[in-house]
Formats: sequence, C-alpha cells, structure tokens
Amino acid sequence: MRHEALRHEHCAIARSLSVLGERWTFVVLRQAFMGARRFEDYQLGTGIARNILTDRLRSLVGENILERRPYAEHAARTLYQYRLTEKGLELYPILLTLMKWGNRHGGFEQGPPVRLVHKTCGAETEPRFVCTNCNEDIDPREVTPVTAEPAAAS
Repeated sequence: MRHEALRHEHCAIARSLSVLGERWTFVVLRQAFMGARRFEDYQLGTGIARNILTDRLRSLVGENILERRPYAEHAARTLYQYRLTEKGLELYPILLTLMKWGNRHGGFEQGPPVRLVHKTCGAETEPRFVCTNCNEDIDPREVTPVTAEPAAAS
C-alpha cells in the first residue's frame, strides 16, 4: 500500500500516519514544542537538510498543524515564523508518549535527555493516560476497541 493510500483508509491510525508518518515530522514538531519559530531555529535544532525541512514545514502548514506568519520585512523579502495551531497543540500528548517510551527504552544510561516540569506546581512529571470516566490509569490489556462501520455514502 502506498503512503498516500493511508489517507483513505477507514482507520484513524492509518489516516493519522498519512499526515504524521514521515520520519522527520515528529522531530520538527519536537522543535516547535521546544520553542522553535524561525526556519533557522528548526534547522539548527534538527540538523535536517534544508530541502527536507522546507518540505516538512510546508506539509505541516498545509495540514494546518503549523501556521506560517510573517515576523519581519526586509527590502529583499519577508521573513516568516512557524507556530503551532490548535490542531498542532493537540499532538502534544503523542509527542510526550513517544518521549516517555524513548526515555525508558532508548538506552540513556545517564538518565533521560529531557525531563518535564509542570509550571503550575513546579514538580517533575511524566505523561499518563487515564479513563475519562473513572480516572484510573488506562492499561491496554483492560481496553476493548469497538469498531464502527463506515457511514454509507449518500
């Protein structure tokens, strides 16, 4: 199956991967969540080749995950920054989950490269998923996926 074909699957994971599944996408998003704004910030923080970074940023803007905004005008050209949209901010739990998994299984003998501190209380924290009904931690062995049939075309 071609990558583009994922966009038409009746599966939320497949459709999400059609947008987010390219290997540099989450590295670019990591930089956005760490405060990168200008192209040079993203390039310096990722080391991605300029042409690939240009493509990733263009794709994320096209998907309304990042927004391209002018921040300075020079005689020769306008300079732009890239900011997370609301849709982009919704990816934060996914990024944190990837980080948590990488911290545990990435072989960091000296400890994780980044720790999270909750600004509100000042304590170190880590992501977790809880049931919206009972507030218990969600264990994948205790959740049953229930599939829905695709809606009939009208």
